[in-house]
Amino acid sequence: EFHGSSAATRGSRGAAVLRAGAMKFTQKRQTFDIVDGVTFAIKSRAVKVTGPRGSLELSFKHMPIDIFFEEGSDERKVVVEKWFTGGKATASIRTCVSHMENAMTGVTKGFEYKMRFVYSHFPINVSITNGAKRVEIRNFLGEKVIRVVDALKDTTVKRSEDVKDEIVLSGNDIDAVSRTCALIQNICAVKNKDIRKFLDGIYVSAKSTVIKD
Repeated sequence: EFHGSSAATRGSRGAAVLRAGAMKFTQKRQTFDIVDGVTFAIKSRAVKVTGPRGSLELSFKHMPIDIFFEEGSDERKVVVEKWFTGGKATASIRTCVSHMENAMTGVTKGFEYKMRFVYSHFPINVSITNGAKRVEIRNFLGEKVIRVVDALKDTTVKRSEDVKDEIVLSGNDIDAVSRTCALIQNICAVKNKDIRKFLDGIYVSAKSTVIKD
């Protein structure tokens, strides 16, 4: 039996524990349909997505979730499930689904990012070598150093056919394409100058798919 303030304190503490416990959901899940022409292979949170443009492998072994085909869906519907979750931890379900949906888009339509050269005085000279897998940047801010970026995974780089001072990056893996763009943009960072005035660089100007709707 509790007496005085200590009893009230312990009582309120017990209520707080109860309230916190009530916020926990026993199970949360999200399902999505596999688009036509795409197949999934799921084993131990490793997912292989295969489509007309190729295949991508995704690993979710670092995430405390379950991934499986819904019963009776003939392996055309995927379930992402998480037990004893609540609050921000539940967001990992949607993250996992987004990665798989991006993979489906990649193996059916592909991803295409366009980058434009921005310069005020010294023209940026870009050459694409190594079978469309390497970007060499010269004369950035008049510097003699050659900046080199290798495209990641299956990403390829080409010059735009109709627009001056533009390159087009394409591939099936959105992570590889966007990270290659980031490497190109970051290697052209202006150092020791006011970046509000010196806007030179290579920047992403458009994002779309290789096969247009």
